[in-house]
Amino acid sequence: MKTLVVFLLLMNVSQYASALEVYEGVESVLLTCQVTSVPAFPTLVWSRPDLNPPVVHQRSQAGDKLTDQNQRYRRRTSMKSDSLQTGDFSLTLRNPITSDSGTYTCTITAYGNTRTLTEVELQVKVSHQVFTLQVYEGAESVLLPCHIPFVSGPSTGVWSRYDLNPPTVHQRQQEEDELTDQNQRYRDRTSMKTDALQTGDFSLTLRKPHIFDSSNYTCTIRVTGEEPRLTDVHLQVKEPYVFPAEAWVLLAVLITAVLVGVGIYLWKLLRKVPQVEVDSGVESVQLICKAKVHLPEDAEVGWTDGSHRKVHVYENGSDQPEEQHQVYRDRTKMNEDLLKTGDLSLTLKYPTDGDTDTYTCTVYSREGRVLLKRKVELKVRVPQVEVDPGVESVQLPFKTIHLPKHATVEWMDKDNKKVHVYENGSDQPKEQHQAYRGRTKMQRNLLKTGDLSLTLKYPTDWDTKTYRCTVYNRWKMILIKAQVELKVRVPQVEVDSGVESVQLPFNTTLHLPEDAKVEWMENKYDRKVHVYENGSDQPEEQHQVFRDRTKMNEDLLKTGDLSLTLKYPTDDDSHTYTCTVYSREGNILLKRKVELKVRVCQVEVEEGAESVQLPFTTTQNLPEATKVEWMNNTYNRKVHLYMNGSDQPDKQHQVYRDRTKMNEDLLKTGDLSLTLKHPTDGDSGRYGCGVYSGNFCFRAINLELKVKGRVQVQDQTGDIRNRSSSIDPTPLMADQSV
Repeated sequence: MKTLVVFLLLMNVSQYASALEVYEGVESVLLTCQVTSVPAFPTLVWSRPDLNPPVVHQRSQAGDKLTDQNQRYRRRTSMKSDSLQTGDFSLTLRNPITSDSGTYTCTITAYGNTRTLTEVELQVKVSHQVFTLQVYEGAESVLLPCHIPFVSGPSTGVWSRYDLNPPTVHQRQQEEDELTDQNQRYRDRTSMKTDALQTGDFSLTLRKPHIFDSSNYTCTIRVTGEEPRLTDVHLQVKEPYVFPAEAWVLLAVLITAVLVGVGIYLWKLLRKVPQVEVDSGVESVQLICKAKVHLPEDAEVGWTDGSHRKVHVYENGSDQPEEQHQVYRDRTKMNEDLLKTGDLSLTLKYPTDGDTDTYTCTVYSREGRVLLKRKVELKVRVPQVEVDPGVESVQLPFKTIHLPKHATVEWMDKDNKKVHVYENGSDQPKEQHQAYRGRTKMQRNLLKTGDLSLTLKYPTDWDTKTYRCTVYNRWKMILIKAQVELKVRVPQVEVDSGVESVQLPFNTTLHLPEDAKVEWMENKYDRKVHVYENGSDQPEEQHQVFRDRTKMNEDLLKTGDLSLTLKYPTDDDSHTYTCTVYSREGNILLKRKVELKVRVCQVEVEEGAESVQLPFTTTQNLPEATKVEWMNNTYNRKVHLYMNGSDQPDKQHQVYRDRTKMNEDLLKTGDLSLTLKHPTDGDSGRYGCGVYSGNFCFRAINLELKVKGRVQVQDQTGDIRNRSSSIDPTPLMADQSV
């Protein structure tokens, strides 16, 4: 039935022909081939029937297969990496040459059925390039360019100047120069690269160019069996340039301007504001300011921030706290005898990211004249807290000085949702967003101790964000604020392919409403994995890949256990999954990600072994109508088929006939392992086994088989011996002997 569906799908693909013309020398040309739908396990081949071998490019599920590719296209073809998913089979041909002209055919094969999708008639024409060069007389040499992208056969390159007699400037033929007919004025002044016939670079070097060398030069390249290629170069040799006196004056002005600019830059560099950088949560930070001049005893010292708020004032021999802005009260300190020592540095206690600013220290005389002024830039880094999923709680740290008893402390997340509110001497849970209710806690006597840290219970990756703590006075003016970045790592679950099931964990203590909706999604392809709504599972909303393969616990909204059990996981299930809980109105109440990785089973055997077993064990007592199919996914070949209670050798690919065996009573025992006899390195690749009920695959596994080849080596005595090799066998070069 599956083969019939694929055949009908291929029959519905439209076949069309197109024609392309490009000029030799372009970087690449695109041969278009597209379909709207792609059958399962396809093989796509681009070919050119007039060549032997005809294969230009081949792509299968395992990737490019270029062993049969015609060597003239080696390393010059490519297809998009996702072509078998999108249906865009277009071929990029790099550096096209005239011998690439021909008819290209795009065909697709699936389950033994082959269909021609399109034919492209490509014509690569010879381009005629024209260059103009200027050089001054007295130069050591000048290079006249002439290239072809690819030399496909015996060739000859001739440079000519047709206003002379004889016209030949230089000739290269059969790996050497042929200068018998060379015009004598170019004698011993021309040369070409020795590997020109191999690289296609026929450029000419003309040494000691003179005024009389100015003219049109023609490069003619003749390749056996192809149209001649022409390149014209117009060369103009000028008299040497004399630098005028006016230009010397202009140059002197420019040099002066540059020196002035450098001087200004250095002056600004010396006056650059010093920077101080600390982490939020440190006990204190010092802003350095030292005077090298003697200061009078009656001088006034004032520190201000970028908003011109007074940070600290020293006047009349003592600090003046009543002049400070309230944000800085009880948080600043300066040294004793600061006017005598000249150390005017300021210590700022409990800095937060809200203190990131530029601060100015100014010294005034009794008359108000500025004696000294210094700036310091302070940057307080936002603290980062990182935890693993599943921990009981995490603390977002924030410590400051003691605060007024009527202060309000408010924690918010980046989405402006209230996380925790402390007001009027107690917590205010009614003001919290529902996502944080029952999950937060703050210290007792927090206004006295200044410890405003927040404990967040049962953090998930959904809680990964930046949190902001703000302290207000009774008039709602901000006293202090700080930020903390929280990162909860995404939990990772790793299992082997072939296990009965795997659980994607998600537990919450949050009280969930009875009418909540729980939805598990696979992120990469945005597919619904499992939906729980209106008190029951909703299998009709699942993507078909996950039907009959998922399960969630009973009473999940009451217990808070939203874990998902995924049956028969394979490496195709290796993705990131997201569980989202919605309210009746569609608002997100909770969200969590889980990353699943299913390891592919690796089987290794040496070439020459009697047999190798690809293991696969599932549940016992499978239905009698069950179909078991082993496939070589690398080459899309059917390895073994068990159907209607017996093996079906006529359905096998011929490579595997009489080489495979499965156990008796396999449906009863659940042992679906495959024995492959006489394995060779050609059997290496990805294998998959699918268990079907009708056309529905309810169990599958993928395995990687590696057959280590045996390399024959001739020792010094001339004897041939075998050596085991764990590397993939590679073709021998022409100069290697075995």
